[in-house]
Amino acid sequence: MTRLLVVEHEADAGLGRLAPVLRQAARLDVHRPYLGDRLPDGLSGHQGLIVLGGAMSAWDDEVAPWLPATRGLLAGAVGAGLPTLGICLGAQLLAVATGGRVERGDRGLEVGLVPVTALPAATDDALLGTAAGDDESIPVEVAQYHQDAITELPPDATLLATGERYPHQAFRVGKSGWGVQYHPEVTAADFAAWLRDGHGAVRAAGLDAAEIARRYAAAEPGLAAVARAHAGAFAALLGRST
Repeated sequence: MTRLLVVEHEADAGLGRLAPVLRQAARLDVHRPYLGDRLPDGLSGHQGLIVLGGAMSAWDDEVAPWLPATRGLLAGAVGAGLPTLGICLGAQLLAVATGGRVERGDRGLEVGLVPVTALPAATDDALLGTAAGDDESIPVEVAQYHQDAITELPPDATLLATGERYPHQAFRVGKSGWGVQYHPEVTAADFAAWLRDGHGAVRAAGLDAAEIARRYAAAEPGLAAVARAHAGAFAALLGRST
């Protein structure tokens, strides 16, 4: 059976909405290094890789000493042409691992429902094509919670979606590596926990956590559709890799 390696950085930042579809497509081999799980030395026996989000920065090797190994897995997966997806921190790690740059964002915290616009390159992209729909110019609202930002894409990357505050919202690197700055996976419960844990930062940014939570709840149908599109497309990629 297809095996998918998943690197989870925090208990409230798991596969979430993506899990039901991916469980039907592959055996999920979830590693939680924050709980002491040792990451594999390579991807032998796995047909894909997903690296999830977390509160640490992509360069916080002292805070999260497993990050160098995670970057190594990402670079190896892209080099081997395995379906690879990095989400938020995972996207930033993917960018760094393949020659891009990540820095503290100079436009502040991006949190809540944020419109992102698919670019023409996304129309027939294997992962983002389904999510982009028929008109790539129509913004789609997605869940966000980050301040670090990809400031320079890897040399051979293609930008697939952009946003007003931070332009590098989705990209493809190599033939089968994708990074998304937003969170298609986050459940309502996990997003509420992020808002509670980050309440001070949210308030300092001049934002209303309660209003953000209300808008998130009201957008449930759209968020579920975004998750299904991403999970279904990635599951299809896994099927082709076996």
